[in-house]
Formats: sequence, structure tokens, C-alpha cells
Amino acid sequence: MTVKYEINPQAIEQESFRQIRALTDLASFDREQQQVVMRIVHSVGIPEVAKEVRFSSGACESGIAALSHDAEILCDVEMVKQGITKRMISQPPSCYLNDPRAAELAKEAGETRSMAAVELWREKLAGSVVVIGNAPTALFRLLEMIEKGAEKPALIIGMPVGFVGAAESKQLLWDVHQQLGIECITLLGRQGGSAVSAASCNALLRCIRGEYY
Repeated sequence: MTVKYEINPQAIEQESFRQIRALTDLASFDREQQQVVMRIVHSVGIPEVAKEVRFSSGACESGIAALSHDAEILCDVEMVKQGITKRMISQPPSCYLNDPRAAELAKEAGETRSMAAVELWREKLAGSVVVIGNAPTALFRLLEMIEKGAEKPALIIGMPVGFVGAAESKQLLWDVHQQLGIECITLLGRQGGSAVSAASCNALLRCIRGEYY
């Protein structure tokens, strides 16, 4: 079998984003927002998803500033943690889902481990970048904590995927972000996931390094 295909990684990436720009309506987004949206589209292969992306007024600016100063990156699941590009950060992201304390707390409270793991974020929340790509219950719990006085992250990237609670948790984030005084990026509806949320964080890290497409 003989098949001709592109093997140069730079050429593949450049052509991918050329096509994404051609196929995606980016007119309503500023320069940094466009980088995030294009990475989301690249992750799911669906240009139309751009219509469901939402940014709070200072989301990109706050996220970029925090990441520029080596802010803590808090992830709901290991897949999100592993998706953050390591060459762009000086310390590994944190994920407590598999921490034994999370399992104990979840059992005691009769709730998900994702919810319990978020409780372990408390001391690191202030000025952090939170990346939630899998668990709606993690996003619900985080919003509850902030409403009750927990420290605020610099940015919440909230993009859990699924059919139970995913769309509702993201809609709640969008509905209350101004009231709670938090910056956020979200993808409304059922779509989302670890790759999408990690890609959004990576887009901001690339902006810091001047890697624009």
C-alpha cells in the first residue's frame, strides 16, 4: 500500500490552523480568545462548536497573567493534568482525584470523589487556574465553595463533558460568574472533555510565548 501524506509536524499544524481559520467564525473573538477557540475546534474537529464558547470579560487576561507568574494549575482528572503541555510550565499541575483523602471524604459524605478532591484544593485556590474537563460535580462543588467564601481562582476553565449535569454545571458557571466575581472560559452544552479543557489552558500558555496561529 502506498499512500502519500504529510509527515512534517510544523506543516501539519500550520495547515490544520489555516483550515480552522477558514472554516470557523472567529469574528466576535479578540486575538487571545481566537487562539483558545481554535484549539477547542482543533480538539473536537467541529468548527461549529465555536458558537458555544463563552469568555468572561477578563478571562484570557487574568489567565495569562496568572500563568505568567507560575500560578498553580488545578485539574479535576489525570487526563486533564496530562494534557497540559509540560514544556510550557515550571511546575506540574495538581490533581487530587486519586489522593486517598479524596476517597475517604467521598465515602463519608456519600458524594463523588471529584467533589471531595475539590475540597482538597482550598489552600491552593487563590490566584490559581482551575481546569475542569470531566466532572460536572467538581464544577458544581467549586462554585458552591466560592459562594461560601473560598478563595477565588484567577481563572476557571470549566468544560466538563457528558449527559448528567455537564450542560447544567457550565450554564451555572456562566450565569453566576459575574455575581461571584470570577473569570471563566466555558463551552456550553454537553460537549467538552479533558482534551478540550487542557487545550484551552495550553492556548493561553502559547500566547505567553508568542505562539499565535
